[in-house]
Amino acid sequence: MGVYLPRWVWVGAGTLACIAGMVNVTGFLGFEHQAITHLTGTATLLGAAVAGGDARGMAHLAGMLLAFLLGAALSGMIVQDSTLRLGRRYGVCLALESALLFAAVPLFHRHSLLGALFAAAACGLQNAMATAYSGAVVRTTHISGMFTDLGIGIGHALRGTPLQTRRLLLSALIICCFFAGAVAGAWLYARIGYASLLIPATLTGLVGASYVCYRHLHRGDA
Repeated sequence: MGVYLPRWVWVGAGTLACIAGMVNVTGFLGFEHQAITHLTGTATLLGAAVAGGDARGMAHLAGMLLAFLLGAALSGMIVQDSTLRLGRRYGVCLALESALLFAAVPLFHRHSLLGALFAAAACGLQNAMATAYSGAVVRTTHISGMFTDLGIGIGHALRGTPLQTRRLLLSALIICCFFAGAVAGAWLYARIGYASLLIPATLTGLVGASYVCYRHLHRGDA
């Protein structure tokens, strides 16, 4: 029992979650141990910076929030719909994300805040591409919601309530792929430093190109 999810949703969600895990671990291990793909910790640190009167920290952290927001806004302008649907201009968003990640690498090498801002904008753009597909939440740059959905599913199972199996499997897939991306990103960062971001940048571009090809081959699919 559960919602129908076509293959391109499974593949795309898993790949993008892996990419997000790689980007985020690079931020944690590299530039000021800064989270890139989600904003809860960043907003918390901003609150601490405000309370402590840390002007530099406030500017840095507020910049990260704003960059993510601008990336999401750009995605909203391009896609113009929060429901995941074949035919939307996701390829354009993914191409822009790829370009932002490529641009972030030399900036990170120079220890420039712009590197983190570009990476945050890329993740905001990716995360805003879609909110849901057939009742299943699709978020690929953070996994708190995925754990929440799994917890709800476990609670329903314990009560004997019918489960939306595919929705729970999608949550598990995103969690596992994000974790795998974090492992791979940490391994790469230990060996090649910020150049490790070239891998998710390339993968994002390939996902975008693959989506465009799939879209043209399956026009009319839902």
